[in-house]
Amino acid sequence: MAAMATGVFEFVHNVRVPGMLHGAVVRPPSAGATLASADEDSVRGMPGVVKVVVRKNFVGVVAEKPWQAMQAAAKLKAVWTPAAALPPQQDFYEYLRKQPSRDAFVVNSGDVDGALAKAAAVVKATYLHPYQMHGSMGTSCAVADVEGGKATVWSPTQSAYPTRAGVAALLGLQPDDVRVVFTRGAGCYGLNGADTVSFDAALLSHAVGKPVRVQLSRRDEMAWENYGFAYAIDQRAGLDANGTIVAWDYEAWFASRGGRPGYDRPGNVVTGTLAGFEPQPFRPAQAAEPTGEFRNGSNAAPSYVAGRVARKAGGAGTIASERVLTHTIASPFFTGPLRSPSRLQNTFAHECFLDEIAAHVKADPVAYRLRHLGDARLKAVVSAAAKAAAWAARPSPPSAAARGGIASGRGIACVAYEGDNGYVAMVAEVDVDRSTGRIVPKRFVVAQDCGPISNPEGMRNQIEGGALQGLSRALGEEVTWDDRAVTSIDWRTYHSLPLGIAVPAIECVLIDTHGVEAMGAGETAITVVAAAVGNAVFDATGVRLREVPFTPERVKRALAAAGTA
Repeated sequence: MAAMATGVFEFVHNVRVPGMLHGAVVRPPSAGATLASADEDSVRGMPGVVKVVVRKNFVGVVAEKPWQAMQAAAKLKAVWTPAAALPPQQDFYEYLRKQPSRDAFVVNSGDVDGALAKAAAVVKATYLHPYQMHGSMGTSCAVADVEGGKATVWSPTQSAYPTRAGVAALLGLQPDDVRVVFTRGAGCYGLNGADTVSFDAALLSHAVGKPVRVQLSRRDEMAWENYGFAYAIDQRAGLDANGTIVAWDYEAWFASRGGRPGYDRPGNVVTGTLAGFEPQPFRPAQAAEPTGEFRNGSNAAPSYVAGRVARKAGGAGTIASERVLTHTIASPFFTGPLRSPSRLQNTFAHECFLDEIAAHVKADPVAYRLRHLGDARLKAVVSAAAKAAAWAARPSPPSAAARGGIASGRGIACVAYEGDNGYVAMVAEVDVDRSTGRIVPKRFVVAQDCGPISNPEGMRNQIEGGALQGLSRALGEEVTWDDRAVTSIDWRTYHSLPLGIAVPAIECVLIDTHGVEAMGAGETAITVVAAAVGNAVFDATGVRLREVPFTPERVKRALAAAGTA
């Protein structure tokens, strides 16, 4: 830490090996395009150029200096055969619903349709979440030295042994002949370009027989990384005459392609696919009835259902009539884990929907949550967050919103992360400028229980970092594309939180629970941010935001549609 703070720490970007050359990759101009030809003569004679490397659809340039490699990569004349046009972004969520899918039940009590038919009221809503990217501040970098049937790779990968297996497969070596030296990179929650750039460096070094360093350009990283999943989620709930939820029906469509390369799938990231390896195959399949124990690793099941599988309840809630059906479709883009993968998207939908139901029956959102929860630890974090935030019990919104000016509100969200791997609740307080559509977060109060706490400051750091990254993903982050390629390829087109933003006050309530298993704290808080903020906006304005991110333009459209702008 001291070396990082004083600027002397050696990141992978700083690795230097005697005789080292530099590489740059030439990615296809559009998703799915294939290489027809690469004209090496187009860069022959350029200063420092050592070799143009082509392997199937993988193209790269090796030169003596980084700038020389970048210039040659930009000038290289490569002809690509285009693939079919990408699905239009404006229709993408509808596109998801129409594709062949691999289906799965998380729970299915078998009586949901009947319970909905008998319900005193049925509430329904659809929630949409876009592709989002890791967007590391420093682009991914690796150094490889391949010579004499041996390979050494300095890599920021999260999985050194699978990366070793992937490099061996790409180069036709035995894993024992590959050494991966973990060297810290720009940081990552999930799967950024660390593995793919390690493969890039290995292929280029193998081609020239000398060490090669590759640092991806901002465009090459952002246009070709493995994005977080896009989701379309339909929810329905049946209520009895007393306003209690008696049935919950969930159906979701999300796009997936690739993922972590593991030991045997170098094609799960772009370099491996370009070099001729297939990603994890996609096979449509009908849903089978759930068996075994209740598993909620993606948080597809809301925290309010009983989670009954084989007549045994494993969920955090009390709703026994439950159906959770997921449809996985083949993504046009690479996807993979991004901090709180799927759990964030699902929790956004669940916690906003619970809030909508509470508003429908004019119940206080905290009390209504507690009414449908059975897990003592999840109930405890909800109560703790509400108490620390001085929550005033009342329905949301408090009254009809006035037109114009600044509106203030508060919202709550909670989750049993992965079903049983951490418990968190957040109260968000926000201002909404009706004239601009801008959401200004003022205060986050987060209560978290991850078992016995060994490092309170570390846990606070994780909560604060998760809250701010979650805020960034809730307010601005969205992958965009046209009919050929991704267009969000720099910080002007991909909108993470800008420098200078007014950071909300973040108050942490740490619940130190002993006699239970210790759990991680890195992905719990981020999971509830979008829902808590969305619920706070609803409390402030009476307008429900069902699509992330909550950009000023979307907020203004929602206010105008509701007649409260």
